[in-house]
Amino acid sequence: MTKVLAALMPEPHAPVEVREFSEPELEPNSALLEVELSEVCGTDVHLHQGRLTGVPYPLIPGHVSVGRLSKVRGQLMDVTGRPFAEGDRVTFLDVHRVCNACWHCLVAKSTTRCPHRKVYGITYGLADGLSGGWAQKLYLKPDTRCIHLGEVDFEKFMAGGCALPTALHAVERAEVALGDTVLVLGSGPVGLSAIILALMRGALRVLCIGAPEHRLEAAGKLGAAATLNIETNDEQARRRWVLEHTDGRGADVTIEATGAPEAVVQAMRYTRDAGRVCIVG
Repeated sequence: MTKVLAALMPEPHAPVEVREFSEPELEPNSALLEVELSEVCGTDVHLHQGRLTGVPYPLIPGHVSVGRLSKVRGQLMDVTGRPFAEGDRVTFLDVHRVCNACWHCLVAKSTTRCPHRKVYGITYGLADGLSGGWAQKLYLKPDTRCIHLGEVDFEKFMAGGCALPTALHAVERAEVALGDTVLVLGSGPVGLSAIILALMRGALRVLCIGAPEHRLEAAGKLGAAATLNIETNDEQARRRWVLEHTDGRGADVTIEATGAPEAVVQAMRYTRDAGRVCIVG
């Protein structure tokens, strides 16, 4: 039996362990993914800190991964009905087995909030098999939604990781419109992605408050019209800076992408009357 190495999170606050597991037998219409890259997400940090409820420790983390299909049993199809084959370069949607019958699935159109959902690397534990990306191989269970990556560079794809779809959801929720001045609080992966997507959606200018300096330099290269370092400017200075860059009104839209509770209050202060604030962090 082929052996697979995987990184296991035994319980909150415990060191991550590398263990050896047997390669699983495949069910009909399932596959085995040979993992090339898997993200370390903020959610994984929360898992290690024990900040999420209902987690079936021990588990193999890793919910955003890319690789090649080393084995396919039965039929595995993409959304267009095109079959996958062994050797295909793919990624997959980590949210799995939604019911497509509850209020969240049918009314809110938010299947990722389905109460029946399972999530690779988060709510699938070790008892569910190789169900996280921090492993040499990952078992793609039947009905997992996979996406062909073709010749897309794995590293470039993974640069987006969880941050890119999170930021996409944010600019949609914030209803960024043509001509808006958008303020992004936070220059991490979500904040940087929000800068790109706000401009793509039609923002006239994007401002960014964050740290450290090298991330603010990246924000400028990605299109931010002006940046401010939170480490060298207090809250009053930051508010004055925003007003100076918005004709004294405040931002039309503020996207809070820091995760710091105090930033939520500050986002309100930096946004004009009748503006919009989206709390992402």
